Amino acid sequence: MNLHEYQGKTILQQFSVSVPEGEVATTPEEAVEIAKRIKEKTGVECWAVKAQIHAGGRGKGGGIKIATSLEEVFLYAKNILGMRLITHQTGPEGRIVHKVLVEQSIFYQGESPVKEFYLGMLLNRAVGKNVVMYSPAGGMDIESVAAETPHLIFKEIIDPATGILPFQARKIAFQLGLSGKAYKEMIRFVTSISEAYHKSDASLLEINPVVKTSDDKIFAADCKFVLEDNALFRHKEYESFRDLNEENPDEIEAGKYNLNFIKLDGNVGCMVNGAGLAMATMDIIQLSGGKPANFLDVGGTANATTVEAGFRIILKDENVKAILINIFGGIVRCDRVAQGVVDAYKNLGKVRVPVIVRLQGTNAKEAKQLIDQSGLAVHSATTLQEAAEKVKQIVG
Repeated sequence: MNLHEYQGKTILQQFSVSVPEGEVATTPEEAVEIAKRIKEKTGVECWAVKAQIHAGGRGKGGGIKIATSLEEVFLYAKNILGMRLITHQTGPEGRIVHKVLVEQSIFYQGESPVKEFYLGMLLNRAVGKNVVMYSPAGGMDIESVAAETPHLIFKEIIDPATGILPFQARKIAFQLGLSGKAYKEMIRFVTSISEAYHKSDASLLEINPVVKTSDDKIFAADCKFVLEDNALFRHKEYESFRDLNEENPDEIEAGKYNLNFIKLDGNVGCMVNGAGLAMATMDIIQLSGGKPANFLDVGGTANATTVEAGFRIILKDENVKAILINIFGGIVRCDRVAQGVVDAYKNLGKVRVPVIVRLQGTNAKEAKQLIDQSGLAVHSATTLQEAAEKVKQIVG
């Protein structure tokens, strides 16, 4: 589950990670009131107004502005709220901004220069352990740093049995070139970040930039937080963080039927049971000259209702030119899937695209009889190769 920046910072604060003083607003007037409260608490008369969407690159897209007066806070909040923010992560369709985060600027002048770093935590599946990735060259162009100067990206493997060890936190602070107060602050910061990542069951925690202020304080100036969906049952307090405005409506609907659905940009709809078979089916479609329009795993408990729901969701996509149903009847019975296909045809009226069905395994014979006796214009296939050939014939 993706979180907004302000939600991620709420979790960070629970683990004593320093974040700028700020609140979220939904109107320009509310943004101004928040700016006033920040000034009273911090004495700072410079604020960041930041669009809250589930995507990076907001600054380059015009979604982050620095205000030096309350009038500018109002103006920037008014311009950002309701805008369609387009970044390299949103695609050309962009995202509508419903909220802005107003927070104190931490780029104030002092005795030493302000510095920006990058720090992220995620699971390294190759070694089965968490990894801290960090760089002394943080900021908006971290992707360029990774591509052009990879020697500036460092990694520290964290054993899940021990968590981050003191010497590793010290090593990170040293590699970032810090000393004195800033060095000690970074050690505490890294240790707290690791604790927040582990105890919140995150799958990704990215701080870019981590800022060393001119008086050697360390702040999480930005925050990308992704929680592991399969662990949310342990964190009921985070359920309210889900923002349906930021999610694909078809994926939300699929979730109601316990369907694992991800929309893609292809022309062949897929309905499969099992993630591995789904991936193989998508490969077959690609190799046959088509492009998968979705990932749809109906799971091991599929029935006529869930299959019909999957049909309905796939057919919402105007780009879909054919649908490939590829079911191996292990736990799920093929005749249940076949009945779902028949019911979908009857309930949805005329299905506008050809349907290719490959059913193998438990009750496959009964399933074939159901489809054959239904009188539906369904293309039947026995092997994956045969299914691929039919896809190729249909989509050209």
